[in-house]
Amino acid sequence: MPSDKKEARPSNRGGRARAPAFVKNHRGVKNWKEAGAWLEWRGIEDIECITPDQAGIARGKMMPSKKFTSNTSLALPSAVFMTTISGGYPEDGNGFSYPEDDGDLKLMPDLGTLSEVPWESDPTAQVICDLVHQDGRAVEFTPRNLLKKVLAAYADKGLKPVVAPEIEFYLVRKNPDPDYPLTPPVGRSGRPIGGGAGYSIAGVNEFDELIDDIYHFSEAQGLEIDTLIHEEGAGQLEINLRHGHPVELADQVFLFKRTIREAALKHETYATFMAKPMQGQPGSAMHIHQSLIHTKTGRNLFTNEDGSESAEFLHFIGGMQKHVPNALVMFAPYVNSYRRLTQAASAPVNNKWGYDNRTTAFRVPRSDPAARRVENRIPSSDANPYLALAASLACGLIGLNKKIKPDAPILTTANEDEIDLPRGLLEAVDLFEADDDLREVLGASFVSTYAAIKRAEFETFMEVISPWEREYLLLNV
Repeated sequence: MPSDKKEARPSNRGGRARAPAFVKNHRGVKNWKEAGAWLEWRGIEDIECITPDQAGIARGKMMPSKKFTSNTSLALPSAVFMTTISGGYPEDGNGFSYPEDDGDLKLMPDLGTLSEVPWESDPTAQVICDLVHQDGRAVEFTPRNLLKKVLAAYADKGLKPVVAPEIEFYLVRKNPDPDYPLTPPVGRSGRPIGGGAGYSIAGVNEFDELIDDIYHFSEAQGLEIDTLIHEEGAGQLEINLRHGHPVELADQVFLFKRTIREAALKHETYATFMAKPMQGQPGSAMHIHQSLIHTKTGRNLFTNEDGSESAEFLHFIGGMQKHVPNALVMFAPYVNSYRRLTQAASAPVNNKWGYDNRTTAFRVPRSDPAARRVENRIPSSDANPYLALAASLACGLIGLNKKIKPDAPILTTANEDEIDLPRGLLEAVDLFEADDDLREVLGASFVSTYAAIKRAEFETFMEVISPWEREYLLLNV
């Protein structure tokens, strides 16, 4: 256990029996003085200063802990946040202009996110950073700042969003050659994992040692898992997180992805958050439960005092119905994402809503009136959690501001009729750029930057010849 390792370190003993309580916290300190004591008590040698890029990948710098606490100025090039998933850069146009000087952006550590990196052999810590310009202004197009911008718009209305993400992912056999399809892993039984094991305890137990490491790594970082289940796919698992502040939950998803990948690698397995990693298997989603709280009273905005649904509850849904299809590129950010969104599958391809109806895009789970919430079932697990939360809440906010009325709730299967969502990445980008209401909430700088990255990624994808083309076109056309 991580706690045993701490007790075994000499730096944690010898005259430190009365150490302040905060140094024993797994996650977060209040100020730089506490940070220094926290690092010293653990004998931390190195610290990773990380921040999510547009894909949700951890970018940043590593340094000795003594340098970290010596008021060192940290910076990253602005180009880091304009990079495609394959490492390329978009062309200028459609409102996007690549900065000629590629100037530095300052990394500002959020000390409330300070935690250990439990999979490292040497004592290492990590801290999530925000990005600001040299004059101290928040960088408009970085993911964590974007989510904070949306939350500030809610705060102006006296509201505080509460969210709870659910993250699905696959464990697959190691596959160093991308020309070969992914295959399910072999569990402790010695046999490849099959599909159709939804909620199977035996399916979870096939990976009990790996899952134990996920729990231990999570505990050491102060990350709290609510539940873990085996999903329908072969080797597909789901982790549910406890509800809370959107930035804190986005941070947790960001760190969980790192944690799960590292735990899997320790057991000679890959963990993937691709939306559709294997043909014939279900896709992986990141469902988002959302509610709104009155800041002053703590009351759920979605529920009237008599327990009935509020007008704001319906307006929130109305905003999601109207604008989520236009924001789909933030929920389904890659060409692979759209392989998950297919008709008559478990993933919704509509913009309908209903009560406890999993075939609709927006599901209202059964709950007490005080816990009334809306589940957005559209996001893929490949989505950047900061951007997915920002987009979902932005769509609901537009519904509140414009008092958008939703359609009637769907009482039957909603996923076998017409498709209400864009069918591909380029169509999604076009709709995204054309939505003026979204642009107003998210900011023109982010919209143009993100759209340019997605167009560039599509063009890179189009350069690759697929096995389908070789199979059906090579000798037939």
